[in-house]
Amino acid sequence: MTWHFTEDARAFRTAAADHLAAEPARNTAVLTLMDQADRLGWWAEPDGRVTGVFAESPPRVPSFGAMTVDAARALAFPAGAEPTELRGETAAVEAYAEASGRPWTPTVRMRLFRLGELTPPDPAPEGRARVADGVDIPLVAAWARGFARDIGEDPEQDFTGPVTERISEGRLWLWETPDGRPVSMAAVSRTIEGQARVHLVYTPPADRGRGHAAGVTAAVSRAAQDAGTDQVLLFTDLANPTSNALYQRLGYRPVTDHLGVEFTEPAPASR
Repeated sequence: MTWHFTEDARAFRTAAADHLAAEPARNTAVLTLMDQADRLGWWAEPDGRVTGVFAESPPRVPSFGAMTVDAARALAFPAGAEPTELRGETAAVEAYAEASGRPWTPTVRMRLFRLGELTPPDPAPEGRARVADGVDIPLVAAWARGFARDIGEDPEQDFTGPVTERISEGRLWLWETPDGRPVSMAAVSRTIEGQARVHLVYTPPADRGRGHAAGVTAAVSRAAQDAGTDQVLLFTDLANPTSNALYQRLGYRPVTDHLGVEFTEPAPASR
């Protein structure tokens, strides 16, 4: 049983193809990151079956995909390249963290949801959904900073490039009031292995509590389904009961729980 590492997304995709295809929902973060990842890894059983994968994106934050606890315990990063943070399914992340011998603390607890039968809000909020376009880029970039602030990430980074990409590909939707004022947004990732993930759901504080997020999330979810996506997914922060209840009302159902951790001391000289 062996961990293999590569920077070549094509080699990784070839080696882990069956595993990625068998569990696209549980592998959603890896599927999304693998073409830009700095390091990719897969765990091979004696018979060659892959039973664990991860993708590491800057700055040294691995995301675990579907992974057995044994694979997580056996994972050892190259010396000097041990992660300072880690995300993935709770059992695997805890197994790796405990086996690492390093002190760690949870940073976020999340739940992965998969859309079953979409149930749009009834009554629908006032207004309508529309696909964002180029003139919306400054507003959406500002909202992305607000979203980052809300989830505890760096709000000072420049989001213009990422939101421009989503808008140019028709993957970001807005909810606007009857007078045409945008009040909420939601985006969806590219579809890979039949799965896509709704994200960047945000409503400015002054416009919250009116159902706008439900309206735009339902719209972007429907658009993903209409485009042929087999599994529409999203993550929620378990500390936010409002969003967890909202997505379940729209038809999203729990898949698995995820954990983010931060290591509070450097890795020991050997493991």
